[in-house]
Amino acid sequence: MAFRMPGRRAYLLITLFAFLLVLLPFLFWYQTWFGRKLSDAQIDSYFADRSRPRHAQHALVQLGERLSRGQDVSRWYAQVLRQASSPSLELRQTAAWIMGQDPRYEPFHQALLQLLHDPQPMVRRNAALGLAAFRDATGRPELVGMLRTYTIPAPAAGALRYRIKVGEYVNPGTQVARLGDVEVRSALPGEVRALDQSDGATVHPGDPLADLSPDPNHVWEALRALLLVGQPSDLEDVQRYTRPAPGMPAKVPVQAAETAQAIQSRAPVQ
Repeated sequence: MAFRMPGRRAYLLITLFAFLLVLLPFLFWYQTWFGRKLSDAQIDSYFADRSRPRHAQHALVQLGERLSRGQDVSRWYAQVLRQASSPSLELRQTAAWIMGQDPRYEPFHQALLQLLHDPQPMVRRNAALGLAAFRDATGRPELVGMLRTYTIPAPAAGALRYRIKVGEYVNPGTQVARLGDVEVRSALPGEVRALDQSDGATVHPGDPLADLSPDPNHVWEALRALLLVGQPSDLEDVQRYTRPAPGMPAKVPVQAAETAQAIQSRAPVQ
């Protein structure tokens, strides 16, 4: 039987299929990439689209980019405040980050004080960093906590099955364990320092499950914030980072020394 070469139509279909394999992932990435610049009209429409929280988050990130370049984005401040009370964790933590970038706007100050009581630690940490920009030390316990090991608590009772190992790095949302049918996910980033229970053990709500090391970026940001609002009682935690440590960038000891010096300069003379 003679072999027939594919016709022109078949070549076109194969070429189109290959093109779509490249195009569709690109379009998905392009639509979800928060670095994609938005026009003023697009920011307005993204905030108005309440059916897609990622659109509002994209708009918030773009406002942050503009603020970092010194641009005036105050026309959208009412939207930022609205997102700060959103049921979406991502929107609340992004709004907290935005509000810390303009410490001249008092309504942001009041909203950050509210977010300091948020049930999610990432929101509380961003709120504490934002309050430091206002020279408000109310969030100091959160800032110091960013310099310390974080323990993941059990949210429910059940038989424990770990999904992580010591030495692994987890991000917010990473599944660390199961308690029966309940998935346990990390609320914060960090390297797994220790597993606090035996695999298969029955645990109760609040029992420690795993210890995470402080995230280098969180340490860096906390040290910068404590430069502004730190007190002598924070010195022990700050000075622990004045020495080089595995996993910590070289800028951390430099910042820790500068922060410690600033705190000591504010200490009352005995």
